[in-house]
Amino acid sequence: MSGRSHVTTHVLDAATGRPAEGVDVRLEARVDVGAAWAPIAAAVTDADGRVSDLGPEELPEGVYRVVFDTGAYFGDQPTFYPEVSIVFEIAEASEHYHVPLLLSPFAYSTYRGS
Repeated sequence: MSGRSHVTTHVLDAATGRPAEGVDVRLEARVDVGAAWAPIAAAVTDADGRVSDLGPEELPEGVYRVVFDTGAYFGDQPTFYPEVSIVFEIAEASEHYHVPLLLSPFAYSTYRGS
């Protein structure tokens, strides 16, 4: 994986049609089913809405989540989703995992990026 985080993300604000700059993002690992999540890394999206350095270059296979502080991003603007958590599984430790978020105050979507 040479010098790149195992997990990256990109947030686009669908309401403005622009990258979502300044979104606080956390990467966490599930310790056990039903147990608390263990923090791995935290970052803030850049001017292009990206976090390219979210955690280590390698992570073991397992279940992880990326948590976006959308409430703080929207500020005083009403939003139905003050936080978005995307839970995903790293099934192949050798692959890169890109977890993008398309965001608006009352909806969001995600997919496995490249």
